[in-house]
Amino acid sequence: MGRPRAAGPSSSELSAREQLLAAAAALFTRNGYAATTTRAVAELAGLRQASMYHYFARKEDLLATLLEGTVEPSLALGRTLLADAGLDPAAALWRLARYDSELLFGGLYNLGALYQLPEVRGDRFAEFRRSRAELREVYGELLARLGPETDVELRTDLLLGLVEGGVAVAREDPARTVSEVAPALADAALRLAGCGAGRIALARTTDLTGASR
Repeated sequence: MGRPRAAGPSSSELSAREQLLAAAAALFTRNGYAATTTRAVAELAGLRQASMYHYFARKEDLLATLLEGTVEPSLALGRTLLADAGLDPAAALWRLARYDSELLFGGLYNLGALYQLPEVRGDRFAEFRRSRAELREVYGELLARLGPETDVELRTDLLLGLVEGGVAVAREDPARTVSEVAPALADAALRLAGCGAGRIALARTTDLTGASR
């Protein structure tokens, strides 16, 4: 399930809404979504349960907000990268895989472990599922731009599994840092895409600052 990372903002630096999300993330990943009550979330956040409903009407809303936050920033970057047809697709794919890995690994809790919850198939999570499906399409388009392949669909699924699964495995060692894990996963993504060492090295050093969020 992954361990919490070493540090994060103190509760005094967070708004009430952010404290509720942080508490929900901790409890969902530690105790399980089904076993967590809104009362427990409010108590851990240092708020009254009644106050929580000012920000989140249901427990589902907490989970949906957390999950959407693990996908939408990467999707925004992916759209930007796709929109610039002049970018080297290897560099764009490396940049997206690195950023996606940073987003998933850099948080205090392994929210990616919640993707497979049966509750996520419900209507409240339709936006998360749409965003994740579009992110998959972005990865697939970048793979396709690297060259004609008959197995782009398979490679796209494997690529998503590499990033999400690789982050989950890396989080099992609390000594690992995002600065080592994210570039390693981005390198592995290009290897999966069929790129050699030279192209991977070039992708690492290509300046895509203008495409950054």
